[in-house]
Amino acid sequence: MNFPMFPAKHGLPAVVTPDDILDYRRRLGRLPAVEPPEAVLFCLQRGLPERLRRRIRLRRAGRLMGDLYLVRKTGGRVAVLTNIGIGAPALVALAEELIAFGAKRLISIVWGGGLQPDLMPGDVVVCERAIRDEGVSHHYLPSQKFIEASVTLVERLARALEERGQPFQVGATWTTDAPYRETLQEVEQYRAEGIRTVEMEIAGLLAVAQARGVEAASVVVVGDSLAGAKWQPAEQVGPVERSLEVVYAAAIEALVQR
Repeated sequence: MNFPMFPAKHGLPAVVTPDDILDYRRRLGRLPAVEPPEAVLFCLQRGLPERLRRRIRLRRAGRLMGDLYLVRKTGGRVAVLTNIGIGAPALVALAEELIAFGAKRLISIVWGGGLQPDLMPGDVVVCERAIRDEGVSHHYLPSQKFIEASVTLVERLARALEERGQPFQVGATWTTDAPYRETLQEVEQYRAEGIRTVEMEIAGLLAVAQARGVEAASVVVVGDSLAGAKWQPAEQVGPVERSLEVVYAAAIEALVQR
């Protein structure tokens, strides 16, 4: 079967918009009845916000393809979305709706793989740019190898981590849709290029943010390693969990408008 080839769709109107979906949710009574947050933290580590709720108090706002909470100390200006799916398509769909809802600053924290031999489980990498080896970003922007993060949010994340005494690196990540199709040749090439981590969401989030005119950045907490000839999972998850807790608090701080 021959499929028609369409011209680049960047900037063309879509059949269904995020505003359409929000209006539909509103009519069904399934849109959180809160003032739209200015900023959103996408927490892909399930259970983390609930586990830290005594340290960082939250108010449950409802469901939006995940559990939406408002951070009390920010007066509801910063929200946390958790218990969501994985991969760039899922995160981009959520980002679209939250941008339409009113969010202007987005940060994601993810558990990813280390590509460099100096990265150990629990190490933290603030991503300044991402390789677009996934599909969704190419529906938003002309195809290029990299997509850049918000310089402002990267700087805020770095400052918030420094204030908490958390060691970290700033570097590039490789975003892929297919974790079971990562080849040794790719890993070796990206390691030689100095790419720090691999994960499944960041390029998509950065692309939708750039296309919609908002700020976005991401942090990877290293959970396993592809720096050798074979995959190496973390022997203990304690260091990873502790770093995720620090990154979670730092990300909320970075999202507060100063």
